[in-house]
Amino acid sequence: MILIIDDDSAIRSSLSFMLKRAKYDVLAVSGPKEAIETVRSVTPQLILMDMNFSLSTNGEEGLILLRQVKLFCPDVPVILMTAWGSIPLAVQGMQAGAFDFITKPWNNAALMQRIETALELTSKDKSADTVLTDDDGFDRSHIIGKSKALLDVLTTVKRVARTGASVLVTGESGTGKELIAEAVHMNSPRRNKPFVKVNLGGISQTLFESEMFGHKKGAFTDAVTDRKGRFELADKGTIFLDEIGELDLSCQVKLLRVLQEQTFEPLGESRPRKVDVRVVCATNANLEQMVREHTFREDLFYRINLITVHLPALRERREDIPLLARHFADSRCKADGLSPVELTDDALDYLSRLPYPGNIRELKNLVERTLLVCGKQLLTADDFKAQYHPASTTSVTENLQGLTLEELEKRTIMQALEAHGNNLSQVALSLGISRAALYRRLEKYGISFND
Repeated sequence: MILIIDDDSAIRSSLSFMLKRAKYDVLAVSGPKEAIETVRSVTPQLILMDMNFSLSTNGEEGLILLRQVKLFCPDVPVILMTAWGSIPLAVQGMQAGAFDFITKPWNNAALMQRIETALELTSKDKSADTVLTDDDGFDRSHIIGKSKALLDVLTTVKRVARTGASVLVTGESGTGKELIAEAVHMNSPRRNKPFVKVNLGGISQTLFESEMFGHKKGAFTDAVTDRKGRFELADKGTIFLDEIGELDLSCQVKLLRVLQEQTFEPLGESRPRKVDVRVVCATNANLEQMVREHTFREDLFYRINLITVHLPALRERREDIPLLARHFADSRCKADGLSPVELTDDALDYLSRLPYPGNIRELKNLVERTLLVCGKQLLTADDFKAQYHPASTTSVTENLQGLTLEELEKRTIMQALEAHGNNLSQVALSLGISRAALYRRLEKYGISFND
């Protein structure tokens, strides 16, 4: 049974009609007193709850009711309903234990998808079939490894992929967050629809709307033809928003509206377009800290992280390093038409002990560089030692007194450029940031380079 709590009779009627058509049992009540009487005697599968029940619109009555309901039904998902202007109130509700929120007026299809997602993810009787096995048809999307840390991640991916839940993939740079996003898509009902990747760190504030929502011919000076945006290209499929922590605050507001309402307007067009997309985001930033520092919107944070998947660093899954090293060597040989190359046990042991601040990306770079430079069919530990050039950190920590954070960052980048001969891929790897993020910092500090 789904419990509806709203003092507006029209909303109760429309929601009841929609849910009954979808074959759900429904009970609708008008306020907190009736809601508490209901949850004292029965346990709903899900609760749809308004946040305002009086002439006051501060939402305090709704927050109190939410806390009371969670005492009686701690495992029942609650979806809050609020006006767009009251999203901060919905965020407080999420902090108090709500599962999700939706703004009025809502899109029926989007609301039904969130209801189904909530029911799917909180259904205890389905937890038994999510154990990952080798023959269950789960598509790993080229994810290599068998460590417990990785298998735990993939088990979570298997559970959430079949739902429509938004997913936030976190982890250090180079851990393979894009592959996890692809696995979510490939194991979902949307697998035969588009998977659109967007590197938000590489899109400037001025181009954000055109890139994401498209534009009409003549919308601005260089708009010589109509162009579809990334959201329209991803319709019925999945959009992967990488480096979401790099998004400017003004762009965060525009993104939030699309994620909330599933509608957008191309530049130069005033008619809203509907879109049906599954959203997967990724970041190596600490978004919770950014929320506290007011550099990332709290309402957007709660919208994108319904499910959070943390990808462990390579040093936390060292048993996977030999498998990855052999995979990278085999792949490079096939790509370049070379004879197969073997790695000795001492080579694999050496590779398994390295710190890998650049994670899988760093391991791949080391294996491929050693293979190509040495030109041997049997690679030893000494071969890898000769090609391993960790970034020196001694010069970075010298003479720091009196420097601002920006001055320290600029100096660190310039030292890394010198250490790696202006090879931007290596510089980004050593600094633990993406190449796109490095470009932005080079532009910010006016640092010239020759890649």
